[in-house]
Amino acid sequence: MRYGQVMALGVDGVAIGCWTHPTHPTGCTVILAPPDTVGGCAVRGGAPGSRETPALRPEGTVQQCTAVVLTGGSAFGLATADGVMRWCEANGRGLALSTVTVPVVGAAVVFDLRVAGQPRPDAESGWAACEAAVETDPPMGSVGVGAGCSLGKSASGQFATKGGQGWAVRRHESGLVVSALMAVNPVGDVLDEHGAILAGDLAPPDAPRFPAVGLETFAPRPGDSTQGTPQGPGTNTVIGCVITNARLTKAAASRAADLCHSGIARAVSPAHTSADGDLLFLLATGTVEATGDLVAHLGAVAVAAAIRAAVRHATEVPGLTVDPRVRAGRMSPA
Repeated sequence: MRYGQVMALGVDGVAIGCWTHPTHPTGCTVILAPPDTVGGCAVRGGAPGSRETPALRPEGTVQQCTAVVLTGGSAFGLATADGVMRWCEANGRGLALSTVTVPVVGAAVVFDLRVAGQPRPDAESGWAACEAAVETDPPMGSVGVGAGCSLGKSASGQFATKGGQGWAVRRHESGLVVSALMAVNPVGDVLDEHGAILAGDLAPPDAPRFPAVGLETFAPRPGDSTQGTPQGPGTNTVIGCVITNARLTKAAASRAADLCHSGIARAVSPAHTSADGDLLFLLATGTVEATGDLVAHLGAVAVAAAIRAAVRHATEVPGLTVDPRVRAGRMSPA
C-alpha cells in the first residue's frame, strides 16, 4: 500500500474510468485491475446480461481478470468490452500466451433504453472509459453506467425515480480494504440504513405492485403512448464490482462475491427477482492476507452503502426525477 497517496477506492493499482454519452442518459464504467488480480463472479438475478462469467466462476480455468466493465445499453452494451479488450491489449494488459496477450474482461449490463433508437455504449465508449481511467475515486450519481439508471418500477415504469452509480469503501485494522462500485437499476425500491424507503416508486399507495402482480400487468400495449421505463424481465438490475486487496483463490473470490449479494438484499426490496439481472464481480489484487468470510462481510456492507450512495448522488435526466425523499435528505441538517 502506498501510504499518503490517493488510490481508487483504497486499493493500490486499480484505475477506474467513466464514459457518459454527451446527449443521452447512458454510459459505461471500467475498472482496470493490476497484474495478477484474481477474478470471481456470482449471479443471483434471473435476467442477467453478461460476458466472461463462465470463465470467472470457480469451475473455469481462467484465474486472472484484467478488467471489468459495467455498462448501459442492455445486451447491446456488451460491445463496450471489445473496446476495453483492444485498449488492454494495446497497453500490454492481459493473460500472456505464447503468441498473444489476451485480456480477460468481465462485463455486465443495465437496461437504460428509455427511448426507441437512442444511442448505446459501444466499443469506442469502452476504449474512451479506459482512456479516462485514473487511480482516484470515481464520480457518483448519474454518470458512467449510472447515467440512465432508474428504480422503483414495481408499479410500472411511469412511476420510476432516478438510480445511478455509487461506491463505498470499508477497511479493517489488518490493512484489508474491501470496496464496492455499484450500478443501481432495480425493479424494486432502495432502502436506507434503517429499512425505510430511501427512494422508490411514486405510485399511489394502493397501486398494484410487483411481485404481488406480474410485470406483464404493466407492459406497454401496441399503440400505447405512455412514457416510462419498459417493464419485463431483462429491463432491471443491480450490477457491480467488489474490489479488495485481499489474497484469495478463485473459488474463494467467487464465494465472497456470492455472499456480497447480501448487501443488495439489505438495500433493495424486492431483490434478486426474476425480472432483475443482479450480478457481482469480485477483483482480488492479492497484497493482504484475509479470509474469504471477512472479505464477504465487509463487501456486503460496502455493497449496501454503495447502492444508497448511488441514489443519494443521483441527478435528474429527461423523464426521470430524483425521489423527493432523497431531495429532503439532502436539505436536512448534517
